[in-house]
Amino acid sequence: MSLSVHIKKHFGSFQLRVDLEHPEGITGILGASGCGKSLTLKCIAGIITPDEGKIVLNDRVLFDSERKVNLKPQQRRVGYLFQNYALFPNMTVEKNILCGLCREKDRQIKWQKMQQAAEFMQIEDYLKSYPQQLSGGQQQRVALARILVSEPELLLLDEPFSALDSYLRDHLQTQVKKILKSFGKDALIVSHSRDEIYHLCEYTALMGQGRVLRMGRTKDVFACPGSLTGAMLTGCKNIAAARKAGEYEVDVPDWGIRLRTAQPVQGHLCGVGIRAHYFHIKARENIYPVVYSAEIEEPFETTMLFRYEKQREGTPDIWWRVPKDRKPGRFPESLGIAPQNVLLLYPEQEDV
Repeated sequence: MSLSVHIKKHFGSFQLRVDLEHPEGITGILGASGCGKSLTLKCIAGIITPDEGKIVLNDRVLFDSERKVNLKPQQRRVGYLFQNYALFPNMTVEKNILCGLCREKDRQIKWQKMQQAAEFMQIEDYLKSYPQQLSGGQQQRVALARILVSEPELLLLDEPFSALDSYLRDHLQTQVKKILKSFGKDALIVSHSRDEIYHLCEYTALMGQGRVLRMGRTKDVFACPGSLTGAMLTGCKNIAAARKAGEYEVDVPDWGIRLRTAQPVQGHLCGVGIRAHYFHIKARENIYPVVYSAEIEEPFETTMLFRYEKQREGTPDIWWRVPKDRKPGRFPESLGIAPQNVLLLYPEQEDV
């Protein structure tokens, strides 16, 4: 499966400018609210028409502004799972699923496919129920069943877990991943939750201000987000302006330190990031004196806030997060960072 998206769309002062290549499997688009994630999905599905560009799915052209191609949503073979699932409230679960089989003319085949989808999703006991009688997780499975019976080439999932509580959300993420693999469907998932993207997706595209900032295998993207926005999206708590000091060294003026890096430093470096879990008492490099500030207790971890000895006044405290069973009895006098854990951040490319 392959999906190629290269489009532009103006929405007043906001400009969507997306260049995205989805190779296979499950790709996540991670971004803050308002960055253009859902708009991108709607352009792929044909709900919104881009101003210019091209969208190709499995060598089929869905949209091409130059060639005047713009397939209708029902012609695109794309399944769209809306944020609120968009089930018909006046229809039973059975009839909602049958809506996904509107192109099938044989009534017996239609009925069999509906039954098979309901059994697979474990909702066969609710076929005569209405959406409002179901839990959020059950509604999601009905919506997925309705999409999958239409045999789409690609699934688009728009914030699929945002309406669920945290316990159900964690439980259903595993279920959805199994469902997609069992059906052999490729999917594009948008979310503002880095945990959802990390758990579900083989590939990740970081998105900010209408553009894809970085794309690659999920673990690679989280290990090296590349930009200030990317570092924040992937959960980095400690970010500061920095400048190149050598081929493998950076100065961080706000923290009053110089850090050695594992990656060569480019001249246009603008900042560094250090994840809260990366500080270590026994680190062999980048060791500097620190001063305790405060701490935040969480159910299974403790976040200790500190400052470097020469850190500028008025700058934010630095986060050091440790599991509760590894919390030191006495706050250390110094902490270090392995060079490979120093994230190098560069300016985001400007639109041209």
